[in-house]
Amino acid sequence: MSTTWWSRLSKQQENDQDDRASELQFGEKDQGTQKPHNDNADLSPGELTFEEDTAGGMGRYLGVTSCTLLIVGKIIGSGIFSTPSSILSSVGSVGASLMLWVLGFVLSFCGLFIWLEFGTMFPRSGGEKVYLEAVYKKPKYLATIIFAANAILLGFTASNCIVFASNILVAAGQSAGRWNERGVALGVMFFVTFLHGIAPKTGVLIMNLLSIFKIVILVFVVVTGWVVLSGKTRVVDPYYNFRNAFAGSSTSSNDYATATFKVLYAYTGWSNVNYVMNDVRNPVRTLKIAGPLGLGICTVLYLLANVAYFSAATKTEIVESGVTVASLFFGNVFGSVAERALSVFIALSALGNVITVTFVAARVNQELAKEGIPLPFGNKFWASNWPTGKSPLPGLIIHLIPSIIVIIGPPPNIAYPFILDVEGYPQQIINFFIVIGLFYLRWKKPAAIRPFKVWWPLAVFFLAAACFLLIAPFLKPANGVGDTPPLPYYLYCLVGIAVMFVGVLYWFAWRIMLPKVFGYELVPRKEILDDGTFVTVVSVGFLFCVSWFGSRILFSSICIERCSDLEVDWKCW
Repeated sequence: MSTTWWSRLSKQQENDQDDRASELQFGEKDQGTQKPHNDNADLSPGELTFEEDTAGGMGRYLGVTSCTLLIVGKIIGSGIFSTPSSILSSVGSVGASLMLWVLGFVLSFCGLFIWLEFGTMFPRSGGEKVYLEAVYKKPKYLATIIFAANAILLGFTASNCIVFASNILVAAGQSAGRWNERGVALGVMFFVTFLHGIAPKTGVLIMNLLSIFKIVILVFVVVTGWVVLSGKTRVVDPYYNFRNAFAGSSTSSNDYATATFKVLYAYTGWSNVNYVMNDVRNPVRTLKIAGPLGLGICTVLYLLANVAYFSAATKTEIVESGVTVASLFFGNVFGSVAERALSVFIALSALGNVITVTFVAARVNQELAKEGIPLPFGNKFWASNWPTGKSPLPGLIIHLIPSIIVIIGPPPNIAYPFILDVEGYPQQIINFFIVIGLFYLRWKKPAAIRPFKVWWPLAVFFLAAACFLLIAPFLKPANGVGDTPPLPYYLYCLVGIAVMFVGVLYWFAWRIMLPKVFGYELVPRKEILDDGTFVTVVSVGFLFCVSWFGSRILFSSICIERCSDLEVDWKCW
Protein backbone atom coordinates (compact mmCIF):
# COMPACT_ATOMS: atom_id res chain seq x y z
CA MET A 1 0.00 0.00 0.00
CA SER A 2 2.76 2.40 1.01
CA THR A 3 4.74 1.48 -2.11
CA THR A 4 1.77 2.24 -4.33
CA TRP A 5 1.20 5.58 -2.54
CA TRP A 6 4.88 6.54 -2.88
CA SER A 7 4.99 5.69 -6.60
CA ARG A 8 1.90 7.78 -7.24
CA LEU A 9 3.36 10.70 -5.29
CA SER A 10 6.67 10.49 -7.18
CA LYS A 11 4.86 10.35 -10.51
CA GLN A 12 2.76 13.37 -9.56
CA GLN A 13 5.90 15.33 -8.57
CA GLU A 14 7.53 14.48 -11.92
CA ASN A 15 4.43 15.68 -13.77
CA ASP A 16 4.40 18.91 -11.76
CA GLN A 17 8.08 19.50 -12.59
CA ASP A 18 7.39 18.88 -16.28
CA ASP A 19 4.47 21.34 -16.16
CA ARG A 20 6.64 23.98 -14.49
CA ALA A 21 9.42 23.43 -17.02
CA SER A 22 6.94 23.77 -19.88
CA GLU A 23 5.56 26.98 -18.37
CA LEU A 24 9.09 28.33 -17.96
CA GLN A 25 10.00 27.51 -21.56
CA PHE A 26 6.78 29.07 -22.80
CA GLY A 27 7.42 32.14 -20.66
CA GLU A 28 10.94 32.49 -22.03
CA LYS A 29 9.71 32.15 -25.59
CA ASP A 30 6.88 34.59 -25.07
CA GLN A 31 8.92 37.15 -23.19
CA GLY A 32 12.04 36.77 -25.30
CA THR A 33 14.16 37.15 -22.19
CA GLN A 34 16.48 34.86 -20.33
CA LYS A 35 15.66 33.45 -16.93
CA PRO A 36 16.42 34.57 -14.34
CA HIS A 37 15.83 38.25 -15.12
CA ASN A 38 18.10 41.01 -13.83
CA ASP A 39 15.45 41.45 -11.15
CA ASN A 40 17.28 40.89 -7.87
CA ALA A 41 17.23 43.52 -5.16
CA ASP A 42 20.65 44.91 -6.07
CA LEU A 43 19.91 45.36 -9.78
CA SER A 44 16.15 45.56 -10.20
CA PRO A 45 14.98 49.04 -11.28
CA GLY A 46 12.14 50.60 -9.30
CA GLU A 47 9.71 49.04 -6.86
CA LEU A 48 7.90 46.62 -9.20
CA THR A 49 9.23 43.24 -10.27
CA PHE A 50 9.49 42.35 -13.97
CA GLU A 51 6.27 40.34 -13.91
CA GLU A 52 4.37 43.09 -12.08
CA ASP A 53 5.66 45.85 -14.34
CA THR A 54 4.69 44.03 -17.54
CA ALA A 55 1.17 43.13 -16.39
CA GLY A 56 -1.96 44.84 -17.71
CA GLY A 57 -2.79 46.60 -20.96
CA MET A 58 -3.13 44.88 -24.33
CA GLY A 59 -0.22 42.52 -23.76
CA ARG A 60 2.54 42.00 -26.30
CA TYR A 61 1.22 42.91 -29.72
CA LEU A 62 4.10 44.80 -31.45
CA GLY A 63 6.32 42.68 -33.72
CA VAL A 64 9.50 43.43 -35.63
CA THR A 65 7.70 45.28 -38.44
CA SER A 66 5.68 47.53 -36.12
CA CYS A 67 8.74 48.26 -33.97
CA THR A 68 10.86 49.13 -37.02
CA LEU A 69 8.13 51.45 -38.27
CA LEU A 70 7.81 52.89 -34.74
CA ILE A 71 11.45 53.99 -34.99
CA VAL A 72 11.08 55.25 -38.57
CA GLY A 73 7.89 57.12 -37.69
CA LYS A 74 9.58 58.96 -34.85
CA ILE A 75 12.83 59.78 -36.67
CA ILE A 76 11.22 61.00 -39.89
CA GLY A 77 9.06 63.94 -38.95
CA SER A 78 9.23 67.40 -40.40
CA GLY A 79 12.92 67.88 -39.53
CA ILE A 80 14.41 66.39 -42.68
CA PHE A 81 12.28 68.77 -44.78
CA SER A 82 13.33 71.92 -42.92
CA THR A 83 16.34 71.32 -40.64
CA PRO A 84 19.01 71.07 -43.40
CA SER A 85 18.64 74.80 -44.17
CA SER A 86 19.11 75.88 -40.52
CA ILE A 87 22.08 73.52 -40.14
CA LEU A 88 23.68 74.95 -43.28
CA SER A 89 23.07 78.45 -41.94
CA SER A 90 24.80 77.56 -38.65
CA VAL A 91 27.94 75.89 -40.01
CA GLY A 92 28.31 77.95 -43.19
CA SER A 93 29.15 75.31 -45.78
CA VAL A 94 27.61 72.34 -47.57
CA GLY A 95 30.58 70.10 -46.75
CA ALA A 96 30.44 70.84 -43.02
CA SER A 97 26.68 70.33 -43.07
CA LEU A 98 26.98 66.89 -44.66
CA MET A 99 29.73 65.94 -42.21
CA LEU A 100 27.41 66.81 -39.32
CA TRP A 101 24.73 64.52 -40.75
CA VAL A 102 27.33 61.75 -40.88
CA LEU A 103 28.40 62.57 -37.31
CA GLY A 104 24.76 62.44 -36.24
CA PHE A 105 24.48 58.99 -37.79
CA VAL A 106 27.62 57.75 -35.98
CA LEU A 107 26.52 59.18 -32.62
CA SER A 108 23.04 57.77 -33.05
CA PHE A 109 24.37 54.28 -33.76
CA CYS A 110 26.69 54.49 -30.75
CA GLY A 111 23.75 55.54 -28.62
CA LEU A 112 21.59 52.79 -30.11
CA PHE A 113 24.10 50.10 -29.14
CA ILE A 114 24.31 51.47 -25.58
CA TRP A 115 20.52 51.49 -25.31
CA LEU A 116 20.45 47.96 -26.77
CA GLU A 117 22.61 46.72 -23.91
CA PHE A 118 20.38 48.37 -21.33
CA GLY A 119 17.17 47.42 -23.13
CA THR A 120 18.09 43.74 -23.33
CA MET A 121 19.23 43.73 -19.68
CA PHE A 122 15.98 45.32 -18.52
CA PRO A 123 13.30 44.53 -21.14
CA ARG A 124 10.54 46.67 -19.66
CA SER A 125 8.89 49.93 -20.70
CA GLY A 126 10.24 53.31 -19.67
CA GLY A 127 13.57 53.63 -21.45
CA GLU A 128 15.99 55.89 -19.59
CA LYS A 129 13.73 55.88 -16.53
CA VAL A 130 14.43 52.18 -16.04
CA TYR A 131 18.17 52.44 -16.69
CA LEU A 132 18.67 55.41 -14.37
CA GLU A 133 16.74 53.62 -11.61
CA ALA A 134 18.89 50.50 -12.03
CA VAL A 135 22.12 52.49 -11.61
CA TYR A 136 21.36 55.51 -9.41
CA LYS A 137 19.41 53.90 -6.57
CA LYS A 138 20.36 56.44 -3.92
CA PRO A 139 18.98 58.90 -3.02
CA LYS A 140 15.83 56.90 -3.64
CA TYR A 141 13.52 58.28 -6.35
CA LEU A 142 15.86 61.19 -7.19
CA ALA A 143 16.80 59.87 -10.64
CA THR A 144 13.15 58.99 -11.32
CA ILE A 145 11.88 62.46 -10.40
CA ILE A 146 14.53 64.26 -12.44
CA PHE A 147 13.70 62.11 -15.46
CA ALA A 148 9.99 62.70 -14.84
CA ALA A 149 10.48 66.49 -14.84
CA ASN A 150 12.18 66.29 -18.22
CA ALA A 151 9.72 63.75 -19.67
CA ILE A 152 6.58 65.61 -18.59
CA LEU A 153 7.59 69.28 -18.84
CA LEU A 154 9.59 68.90 -22.08
CA GLY A 155 7.78 65.86 -23.46
CA PHE A 156 5.27 67.87 -25.45
CA THR A 157 4.40 67.36 -29.10
CA ALA A 158 3.85 70.92 -30.23
CA SER A 159 6.27 71.69 -33.04
CA ASN A 160 5.01 69.02 -35.44
CA CYS A 161 1.39 69.91 -34.67
CA ILE A 162 2.20 73.47 -35.79
CA VAL A 163 4.06 72.15 -38.85
CA PHE A 164 1.03 70.05 -39.81
CA ALA A 165 -1.31 73.01 -39.34
CA SER A 166 0.74 75.48 -41.37
CA ASN A 167 1.29 73.06 -44.26
CA ILE A 168 -2.25 71.76 -44.45
CA LEU A 169 -3.57 75.35 -44.52
CA VAL A 170 -1.19 76.18 -47.39
CA ALA A 171 -2.30 73.06 -49.26
CA ALA A 172 -5.93 74.11 -48.78
CA GLY A 173 -5.19 77.58 -50.15
CA GLN A 174 -5.77 79.27 -46.78
CA SER A 175 -3.55 81.85 -45.13
CA ALA A 176 -1.80 80.49 -42.07
CA GLY A 177 -2.75 83.09 -39.48
CA ARG A 178 -1.67 82.92 -35.86
CA TRP A 179 -4.92 81.54 -34.42
CA ASN A 180 -6.27 79.39 -37.22
CA GLU A 181 -2.88 77.68 -37.33
CA ARG A 182 -3.00 77.06 -33.60
CA GLY A 183 -6.61 75.92 -33.80
CA VAL A 184 -5.71 73.23 -36.34
CA ALA A 185 -2.68 72.23 -34.23
CA LEU A 186 -4.86 71.82 -31.14
CA GLY A 187 -7.37 69.78 -33.14
CA VAL A 188 -4.58 67.41 -34.23
CA MET A 189 -3.36 67.01 -30.66
CA PHE A 190 -6.84 66.18 -29.32
CA PHE A 191 -7.53 63.80 -32.21
CA VAL A 192 -4.30 61.84 -31.68
CA THR A 193 -4.83 61.70 -27.91
CA PHE A 194 -8.27 60.15 -28.16
CA LEU A 195 -7.26 57.95 -31.11
CA HIS A 196 -4.65 56.17 -29.00
CA GLY A 197 -6.76 56.30 -25.85
CA ILE A 198 -10.02 54.91 -27.27
CA ALA A 199 -8.97 52.88 -30.35
CA PRO A 200 -5.36 51.79 -29.73
CA LYS A 201 -5.19 49.16 -32.48
CA THR A 202 -6.48 51.65 -35.05
CA GLY A 203 -3.89 54.14 -33.81
CA VAL A 204 -1.06 51.64 -34.34
CA LEU A 205 -2.37 50.81 -37.83
CA ILE A 206 -2.48 54.50 -38.86
CA MET A 207 0.95 55.01 -37.31
CA ASN A 208 2.43 52.18 -39.37
CA LEU A 209 0.79 53.33 -42.61
CA LEU A 210 2.10 56.90 -42.18
CA SER A 211 5.59 55.57 -41.45
CA ILE A 212 5.53 53.65 -44.73
CA PHE A 213 4.27 56.80 -46.45
CA LYS A 214 7.25 58.76 -45.09
CA ILE A 215 9.67 56.22 -46.50
CA VAL A 216 7.99 56.51 -49.89
CA ILE A 217 8.26 60.33 -49.81
CA LEU A 218 11.97 60.29 -49.04
CA VAL A 219 12.64 57.61 -51.64
CA PHE A 220 10.93 59.88 -54.17
CA VAL A 221 13.14 62.81 -53.07
CA VAL A 222 16.26 60.65 -53.36
CA VAL A 223 15.39 59.34 -56.82
CA THR A 224 14.54 62.87 -57.97
CA GLY A 225 17.95 63.98 -56.69
CA TRP A 226 19.63 61.34 -58.85
CA VAL A 227 17.73 62.63 -61.84
CA VAL A 228 18.84 66.18 -61.04
CA LEU A 229 22.46 65.08 -60.79
CA SER A 230 22.14 63.41 -64.19
CA GLY A 231 21.51 66.86 -65.70
CA LYS A 232 18.09 66.04 -67.15
CA THR A 233 16.07 68.67 -65.25
CA ARG A 234 15.68 72.45 -65.30
CA VAL A 235 18.49 72.82 -62.70
CA VAL A 236 21.39 74.42 -64.57
CA ASP A 237 24.38 73.30 -62.49
CA PRO A 238 23.55 70.50 -60.02
CA TYR A 239 27.20 70.15 -58.93
CA TYR A 240 27.71 73.79 -57.94
CA ASN A 241 27.57 73.17 -54.16
CA PHE A 242 29.95 70.22 -54.29
CA ARG A 243 32.93 71.83 -56.08
CA ASN A 244 34.18 73.80 -53.09
CA ALA A 245 32.01 72.19 -50.47
CA PHE A 246 33.79 73.49 -47.34
CA ALA A 247 34.09 77.15 -48.38
CA GLY A 248 32.76 79.49 -45.70
CA SER A 249 32.76 76.92 -42.90
CA SER A 250 32.23 78.34 -39.42
CA THR A 251 35.08 78.27 -36.91
CA SER A 252 32.85 78.61 -33.82
CA SER A 253 32.38 75.53 -31.62
CA ASN A 254 29.04 76.96 -30.48
CA ASP A 255 27.77 76.92 -34.06
CA TYR A 256 28.72 73.28 -34.47
CA ALA A 257 27.27 72.28 -31.10
CA THR A 258 23.96 73.99 -31.82
CA ALA A 259 23.83 72.49 -35.31
CA THR A 260 24.66 69.06 -33.90
CA PHE A 261 21.73 69.36 -31.50
CA LYS A 262 19.48 69.93 -34.52
CA VAL A 263 20.97 66.96 -36.38
CA LEU A 264 20.56 64.71 -33.35
CA TYR A 265 16.99 65.95 -32.97
CA ALA A 266 16.37 64.90 -36.57
CA TYR A 267 17.71 61.43 -35.68
CA THR A 268 15.77 61.27 -32.41
CA GLY A 269 13.69 58.12 -32.22
CA TRP A 270 16.24 55.31 -32.45
CA SER A 271 15.43 54.46 -28.80
CA ASN A 272 11.67 54.48 -29.37
CA VAL A 273 11.16 50.75 -28.84
CA ASN A 274 12.95 50.92 -25.46
CA TYR A 275 10.06 53.00 -24.11
CA VAL A 276 7.34 50.46 -25.00
CA MET A 277 9.02 47.10 -24.28
CA ASN A 278 6.01 45.83 -22.31
CA ASP A 279 4.02 45.90 -25.57
CA VAL A 280 6.66 44.11 -27.67
CA ARG A 281 6.53 40.43 -28.58
CA ASN A 282 9.79 38.61 -27.83
CA PRO A 283 11.25 41.96 -26.73
CA VAL A 284 14.98 41.15 -26.63
CA ARG A 285 15.10 39.65 -30.11
CA THR A 286 12.77 42.29 -31.55
CA LEU A 287 14.79 45.16 -30.10
CA LYS A 288 18.06 43.81 -31.50
CA ILE A 289 16.53 43.61 -35.00
CA ALA A 290 14.25 46.65 -35.14
CA GLY A 291 16.72 49.14 -33.64
CA PRO A 292 19.55 48.87 -36.21
CA LEU A 293 17.11 48.28 -39.07
CA GLY A 294 14.98 51.35 -38.35
CA LEU A 295 17.92 53.68 -37.79
CA GLY A 296 19.74 52.28 -40.83
CA ILE A 297 16.78 52.96 -43.13
CA CYS A 298 16.49 56.54 -41.90
CA THR A 299 20.23 57.22 -42.11
CA VAL A 300 20.50 56.17 -45.74
CA LEU A 301 17.45 58.22 -46.68
CA TYR A 302 18.66 61.26 -44.72
CA LEU A 303 22.11 61.40 -46.30
CA LEU A 304 20.83 60.89 -49.83
CA ALA A 305 18.01 63.42 -49.30
CA ASN A 306 20.57 66.06 -48.26
CA VAL A 307 22.59 65.38 -51.39
CA ALA A 308 19.39 65.79 -53.42
CA TYR A 309 18.58 69.12 -51.73
CA PHE A 310 22.05 70.54 -52.33
CA SER A 311 21.99 69.47 -55.97
CA ALA A 312 18.86 71.52 -56.74
CA ALA A 313 19.69 74.86 -55.08
CA THR A 314 22.78 76.91 -54.26
CA LYS A 315 23.92 77.51 -50.73
CA THR A 316 22.82 81.15 -50.91
CA GLU A 317 19.34 80.20 -52.13
CA ILE A 318 18.90 77.70 -49.29
CA VAL A 319 20.04 80.11 -46.57
CA GLU A 320 18.18 83.18 -47.84
CA SER A 321 14.99 81.65 -49.25
CA GLY A 322 13.05 81.75 -45.99
CA VAL A 323 11.24 78.52 -46.89
CA THR A 324 11.91 74.88 -46.11
CA VAL A 325 14.69 73.33 -48.14
CA ALA A 326 12.30 70.67 -49.42
CA SER A 327 9.96 73.35 -50.75
CA LEU A 328 12.85 75.02 -52.55
CA PHE A 329 13.89 71.64 -53.95
CA PHE A 330 10.45 70.84 -55.35
CA GLY A 331 10.03 74.38 -56.68
CA ASN A 332 13.35 74.34 -58.54
CA VAL A 333 12.82 70.87 -60.00
CA PHE A 334 9.07 70.71 -60.71
CA GLY A 335 7.92 74.33 -60.52
CA SER A 336 5.65 76.20 -58.12
CA VAL A 337 2.70 73.85 -58.68
CA ALA A 338 4.55 71.01 -56.95
CA GLU A 339 5.06 73.05 -53.78
CA ARG A 340 1.40 72.64 -52.82
CA ALA A 341 1.69 68.85 -53.12
CA LEU A 342 4.81 69.00 -50.97
CA SER A 343 2.81 70.81 -48.30
CA VAL A 344 0.51 67.80 -48.09
CA PHE A 345 3.50 65.44 -47.86
CA ILE A 346 5.10 67.45 -45.06
CA ALA A 347 1.78 67.72 -43.21
CA LEU A 348 1.21 63.95 -43.30
CA SER A 349 4.80 63.31 -42.25
CA ALA A 350 4.38 65.66 -39.30
CA LEU A 351 1.08 63.98 -38.39
CA GLY A 352 2.77 60.57 -38.39
CA ASN A 353 5.43 61.92 -36.07
CA VAL A 354 2.81 63.32 -33.69
CA ILE A 355 0.98 59.97 -33.59
CA THR A 356 4.22 58.07 -32.92
CA VAL A 357 5.57 60.45 -30.26
CA THR A 358 2.23 60.54 -28.44
CA PHE A 359 1.98 56.73 -28.45
CA VAL A 360 5.41 56.41 -26.82
CA ALA A 361 5.10 59.35 -24.39
CA ALA A 362 1.90 57.94 -22.92
CA ARG A 363 3.67 54.68 -22.01
CA VAL A 364 6.53 56.57 -20.36
CA ASN A 365 4.09 58.67 -18.33
CA GLN A 366 2.25 55.54 -17.28
CA GLU A 367 5.49 53.94 -16.11
CA LEU A 368 6.30 57.02 -14.03
CA ALA A 369 2.87 56.89 -12.41
CA LYS A 370 3.22 53.13 -11.75
CA GLU A 371 6.45 53.86 -9.90
CA GLY A 372 4.61 55.99 -7.32
CA ILE A 373 5.53 59.48 -8.52
CA PRO A 374 3.20 61.93 -6.71
CA LEU A 375 0.74 63.39 -9.21
CA PRO A 376 -2.52 65.35 -8.81
CA PHE A 377 -5.53 63.13 -7.91
CA GLY A 378 -3.19 60.27 -6.99
CA ASN A 379 -0.96 58.19 -9.20
CA LYS A 380 -3.32 55.19 -9.51
CA PHE A 381 -5.53 56.98 -12.02
CA TRP A 382 -2.57 58.11 -14.14
CA ALA A 383 -1.09 54.59 -14.06
CA SER A 384 -4.31 52.95 -15.25
CA ASN A 385 -5.51 51.95 -18.70
CA TRP A 386 -8.79 53.80 -18.22
CA PRO A 387 -11.37 53.67 -19.80
CA THR A 388 -10.82 50.74 -22.20
CA GLY A 389 -8.48 48.71 -20.02
CA LYS A 390 -6.11 48.43 -22.99
CA SER A 391 -4.49 51.84 -23.54
CA PRO A 392 -3.27 54.51 -21.06
CA LEU A 393 -5.55 57.46 -21.80
CA PRO A 394 -4.51 59.13 -18.49
CA GLY A 395 -0.88 58.97 -19.63
CA LEU A 396 -1.95 60.55 -22.92
CA ILE A 397 -3.64 63.37 -21.00
CA ILE A 398 -0.37 64.06 -19.13
CA HIS A 399 1.26 64.47 -22.53
CA LEU A 400 -1.62 66.56 -23.87
CA ILE A 401 -1.51 69.31 -21.23
CA PRO A 402 2.02 70.72 -21.84
CA SER A 403 1.50 70.32 -25.60
CA ILE A 404 -1.55 72.61 -25.43
CA ILE A 405 0.39 75.18 -23.41
CA VAL A 406 3.29 75.28 -25.89
CA ILE A 407 0.96 75.45 -28.91
CA ILE A 408 -1.02 78.37 -27.50
CA GLY A 409 1.78 80.22 -25.72
CA PRO A 410 4.90 81.46 -27.55
CA PRO A 411 5.11 82.85 -31.12
CA PRO A 412 5.95 79.98 -33.53
CA ASN A 413 8.73 81.72 -35.48
CA ILE A 414 10.84 82.00 -32.32
CA ALA A 415 9.43 79.01 -30.44
CA TYR A 416 10.14 76.31 -33.03
CA PRO A 417 13.98 76.61 -33.21
CA PHE A 418 14.15 77.34 -29.47
CA ILE A 419 12.10 74.21 -28.69
CA LEU A 420 14.51 72.09 -30.76
CA ASP A 421 17.43 73.39 -28.70
CA VAL A 422 15.69 73.14 -25.31
CA GLU A 423 14.62 69.54 -25.88
CA GLY A 424 18.12 68.54 -26.96
CA TYR A 425 20.15 69.83 -24.01
CA PRO A 426 18.52 67.95 -21.08
CA GLN A 427 18.59 64.78 -23.17
CA GLN A 428 22.37 65.13 -23.46
CA ILE A 429 22.59 65.39 -19.66
CA ILE A 430 20.56 62.19 -19.36
CA ASN A 431 22.71 60.51 -22.04
CA PHE A 432 25.84 61.45 -20.08
CA PHE A 433 24.60 59.74 -16.93
CA ILE A 434 23.33 56.72 -18.88
CA VAL A 435 26.81 56.07 -20.32
CA ILE A 436 28.43 56.57 -16.91
CA GLY A 437 25.91 54.09 -15.59
CA LEU A 438 26.85 51.59 -18.29
CA PHE A 439 30.49 51.59 -17.19
CA TYR A 440 29.44 51.46 -13.54
CA LEU A 441 27.34 48.33 -14.07
CA ARG A 442 30.11 46.73 -16.14
CA TRP A 443 32.40 47.27 -13.14
CA LYS A 444 30.03 46.46 -10.26
CA LYS A 445 27.84 43.79 -11.89
CA PRO A 446 30.04 41.92 -14.37
CA ALA A 447 27.98 38.73 -14.00
CA ALA A 448 24.64 40.38 -14.87
CA ILE A 449 22.79 38.92 -17.84
CA ARG A 450 23.61 40.94 -20.98
CA PRO A 451 22.06 39.50 -24.16
CA PHE A 452 23.84 42.32 -26.04
CA LYS A 453 27.10 44.11 -25.16
CA VAL A 454 28.20 47.32 -26.80
CA TRP A 455 31.85 47.58 -27.82
CA TRP A 456 33.28 49.87 -25.14
CA PRO A 457 35.15 52.29 -27.51
CA LEU A 458 31.77 53.21 -29.01
CA ALA A 459 30.47 54.04 -25.53
CA VAL A 460 33.58 56.15 -24.84
CA PHE A 461 33.10 58.06 -28.09
CA PHE A 462 29.44 58.66 -27.26
CA LEU A 463 30.43 59.90 -23.79
CA ALA A 464 33.04 62.29 -25.24
CA ALA A 465 30.47 63.68 -27.68
CA ALA A 466 27.98 64.17 -24.86
CA CYS A 467 30.58 66.12 -22.86
CA PHE A 468 31.32 68.35 -25.85
CA LEU A 469 27.61 68.99 -26.44
CA LEU A 470 27.16 69.96 -22.80
CA ILE A 471 30.02 72.49 -22.77
CA ALA A 472 30.16 73.99 -26.28
CA PRO A 473 26.73 75.72 -26.27
CA PHE A 474 28.00 78.10 -23.57
CA LEU A 475 30.81 79.33 -25.85
CA LYS A 476 29.98 82.50 -27.77
CA PRO A 477 28.96 81.85 -31.39
CA ALA A 478 30.64 83.56 -34.33
CA ASN A 479 27.69 85.91 -34.95
CA GLY A 480 27.42 86.69 -31.24
CA VAL A 481 23.65 86.03 -31.04
CA GLY A 482 23.09 82.39 -31.99
CA ASP A 483 20.16 81.19 -34.08
CA THR A 484 17.24 82.25 -31.86
CA PRO A 485 17.51 86.05 -31.57
CA PRO A 486 16.46 88.07 -29.63
CA LEU A 487 16.88 85.26 -27.09
CA PRO A 488 20.42 84.84 -25.70
CA TYR A 489 22.34 82.00 -27.37
CA TYR A 490 22.88 80.20 -24.03
CA LEU A 491 19.28 80.51 -22.81
CA TYR A 492 18.13 77.09 -24.02
CA CYS A 493 20.88 75.44 -21.96
CA LEU A 494 19.81 77.30 -18.83
CA VAL A 495 16.16 76.44 -19.43
CA GLY A 496 17.05 72.76 -19.85
CA ILE A 497 19.10 72.75 -16.65
CA ALA A 498 16.33 74.63 -14.82
CA VAL A 499 13.79 71.99 -15.80
CA MET A 500 15.95 69.26 -14.32
CA PHE A 501 16.58 71.36 -11.21
CA VAL A 502 12.81 71.64 -10.78
CA GLY A 503 12.86 67.85 -10.51
CA VAL A 504 15.48 68.05 -7.75
CA LEU A 505 13.39 70.59 -5.81
CA TYR A 506 10.25 68.48 -6.25
CA TRP A 507 12.07 65.41 -4.96
CA PHE A 508 13.49 67.33 -1.97
CA ALA A 509 10.06 68.66 -1.02
CA TRP A 510 8.38 65.26 -1.42
CA ARG A 511 10.99 63.01 0.16
CA ILE A 512 12.82 65.24 2.68
CA MET A 513 11.23 68.55 3.63
CA LEU A 514 7.52 67.76 3.97
CA PRO A 515 7.99 64.48 5.90
CA LYS A 516 10.34 66.25 8.28
CA VAL A 517 8.12 69.29 8.80
CA PHE A 518 4.88 67.34 9.32
CA GLY A 519 6.38 64.33 11.05
CA TYR A 520 5.42 61.49 8.76
CA GLU A 521 7.17 58.87 6.68
CA LEU A 522 6.52 57.64 3.13
CA VAL A 523 5.42 54.01 3.05
CA PRO A 524 5.34 52.28 -0.38
CA ARG A 525 2.92 49.46 -1.06
CA LYS A 526 1.80 47.66 -4.20
CA GLU A 527 -1.75 47.52 -5.52
CA ILE A 528 -3.32 45.88 -8.54
CA LEU A 529 -5.86 47.88 -10.52
CA ASP A 530 -9.03 46.57 -12.14
CA ASP A 531 -7.31 46.36 -15.54
CA GLY A 532 -4.52 44.15 -14.16
CA THR A 533 -1.93 46.92 -13.86
CA PHE A 534 0.34 46.83 -10.82
CA VAL A 535 1.11 50.19 -9.25
CA THR A 536 3.26 51.40 -6.37
CA VAL A 537 1.30 53.63 -4.01
CA VAL A 538 3.38 55.74 -1.65
CA SER A 539 1.19 56.53 1.33
CA VAL A 540 1.79 58.80 4.30
CA GLY A 541 2.31 56.98 7.58
CA PHE A 542 1.87 58.93 10.83
CA LEU A 543 3.41 57.08 13.76
CA PHE A 544 1.89 58.07 17.09
CA CYS A 545 2.41 56.58 20.49
CA VAL A 546 -0.56 56.94 22.79
CA SER A 547 0.47 56.78 26.44
CA TRP A 548 -1.94 56.68 29.32
CA PHE A 549 -1.05 58.59 32.47
CA GLY A 550 -4.17 58.36 34.54
CA SER A 551 -6.79 60.39 32.65
CA ARG A 552 -4.28 62.16 30.41
CA ILE A 553 -3.34 61.02 26.84
CA LEU A 554 0.16 61.79 25.57
CA PHE A 555 0.74 61.82 21.77
CA SER A 556 4.33 61.51 20.64
CA SER A 557 5.75 60.99 17.16
CA ILE A 558 8.04 58.22 18.29
CA CYS A 559 8.86 55.27 16.08
CA ILE A 560 7.07 51.99 16.71
CA GLU A 561 10.35 50.37 17.69
CA ARG A 562 10.82 52.99 20.41
CA CYS A 563 7.32 52.66 21.85
CA SER A 564 8.33 49.50 23.65
CA ASP A 565 10.91 51.52 25.60
CA LEU A 566 8.15 53.41 27.46
CA GLU A 567 7.29 51.86 30.78
CA VAL A 568 3.60 52.62 30.37
CA ASP A 569 0.62 51.10 28.62
CA TRP A 570 0.85 52.00 24.91
CA LYS A 571 -0.65 51.41 21.51
CA CYS A 572 0.89 52.39 18.16
CA TRP A 573 -0.58 53.20 14.78
